[in-house]
Amino acid sequence: MIQVDKLRGIIAERAMSQCDVAKAIGISPKTFYEKMKKGVFGSDEIDAMISVLDIDNPAEIFFTR
Repeated sequence: MIQVDKLRGIIAERAMSQCDVAKAIGISPKTFYEKMKKGVFGSDEIDAMISVLDIDNPAEIFFTR
């Protein structure tokens, strides 16, 4: 389960929308919204988001319990 609030904060800090991120990582906005609601993304999607959003410390967002 990811830290959805932190991810939303980073998306906002980068002046992007969830739709922008979805397109950048190659999934539909609807799929992105559903994954955000569940708090679950695939490892390839996480890797793409780390790159697209230039996340310095991905562990605090994507690899929490």
